[in-house]
Amino acid sequence: MNINTRQVVKDDVQGLKDIIDSSDLFPSALLDEMMENYFNDPASTDTWLTATYESKPIVVAYYAPEKLTEGTFNLYLIAVHKNFQGRGAGSKMMKCIEDLLRKKGERVLIVETSGSPAFALTRKFYADLGYHREAVIREFYQRGEDKIVFWKKLNGTLVPCQEE
Repeated sequence: MNINTRQVVKDDVQGLKDIIDSSDLFPSALLDEMMENYFNDPASTDTWLTATYESKPIVVAYYAPEKLTEGTFNLYLIAVHKNFQGRGAGSKMMKCIEDLLRKKGERVLIVETSGSPAFALTRKFYADLGYHREAVIREFYQRGEDKIVFWKKLNGTLVPCQEE
């Protein structure tokens, strides 16, 4: 599968909403507000990426620097269209993000997810990519739903973002 990774442009938004809708992460209508700063503030430090297959977005990712830190970034969103899950697109996107951050000399990438059984595969995904389970914040999202924080030091071999 030949996928290309690039920065998001306004014309991608509907395709990104389709990804969000297919994965049932949150209401896709929230995407407009989430991306407002990225599209409207030239000084924004937000980064939105998409991976495309046959010119159609199949992955969306959003990360930004963690405030009051030096070289630490937080991945706020990664979603793969349900028709492409389990085919390596999400792993490729994560490796691309890590590579982009390494090239800038950044140190750490944090990812957070739910501790609910519905997110077991998500937690396995991060662990399989070398992320370490660093913290659990009990009952963070709602009663009985913990937040799990994963951590990865950004060192090692650079991985190209584009498939050869």
